[in-house]
Amino acid sequence: MEFTIGGRLEVRIAPADVGKRVSVRRLTGDGPGRPEFTDTVGVLTSWDAGVLSITPKNGEAVRIAESSLVAGKVVPSAPARRRGPAASYEELARVSARAWQPVESEPLGDWLLRAAGGFTRRANSVLPLGDPGMPLGVALGRVREWYAERGLPPYVQTATGAADAQEELCAALEGHGWRREVTAEVRIAALAPVGDLPAEVSRVRLGRTADAAWLARYQRVGTPGPEVTSVLHSGPSVWFATVPGETGEAPAATGRCVVDGRWAGFMAVEVAPEHRRRGLATTVMTALARQAMDEGASAAWLQVEADNEGARALYDGMGFATHHLYHHFRPV
Repeated sequence: MEFTIGGRLEVRIAPADVGKRVSVRRLTGDGPGRPEFTDTVGVLTSWDAGVLSITPKNGEAVRIAESSLVAGKVVPSAPARRRGPAASYEELARVSARAWQPVESEPLGDWLLRAAGGFTRRANSVLPLGDPGMPLGVALGRVREWYAERGLPPYVQTATGAADAQEELCAALEGHGWRREVTAEVRIAALAPVGDLPAEVSRVRLGRTADAAWLARYQRVGTPGPEVTSVLHSGPSVWFATVPGETGEAPAATGRCVVDGRWAGFMAVEVAPEHRRRGLATTVMTALARQAMDEGASAAWLQVEADNEGARALYDGMGFATHHLYHHFRPV
């Protein structure tokens, strides 16, 4: 990370740069024989009373005393992408929302309040794609009331790391006492390379419904209720993949794909523990990708939790690159 001009460290940011992506270096202490520094990259969300607030990709604001700065500069809003289809955050947010629809929803200005009996945070959180039409504190009060009426905890889903993402909203939520509870990556890739993988797709059965066998492998729920089947079957063109198990046991592997225009979204790819490391996840995704290409899709997306190292390694090998991170904030 280069901060120098002519060998000198310079602070080249000011309060007028609030809302821009910046990179700063600050003094954090004196180590043995030399000072210690820390670098931070993120969106400058405030600069008040000698304190900067910067929200990096992880969505958790960092507060920095102006007096500790030794260098700083404005940097491009997002790094250049070398692979994968072009997409804005808002486009992907709307596509992914259509692929995992709640049982009940209600607009709040440009926000959408969503509920599905508590089945997954995605279907039971606010999707804020604009202005709620009222001051943020008032909107958050309405959010609390709406979810309390349904016996659900209030969540707001936000995004960071893309050019049009929501670092400023993340910082504002923290300012109102909300905290980040979970983070996931949204990854994208060209679809054709996934469909071209050498996989034994003849083993995969595709269908339009999540039958009892498919649901038996699904790890998210115990006994699926109506809200589960409603969410799973929602979307423009939904496909379920099953690799049968042996001798009538639950499926060896399952997956779900939603085709929406040029996009194919992959979800619920699961492999039974006793069948892992046999390439079944790849087989399921390849079969679903080929079906999606038959319907005209050319790009792929998926979501993976940041701590799921095995899945992240699998998707790395398929060419999926992180587009942005999304977070769920909850009041404390």
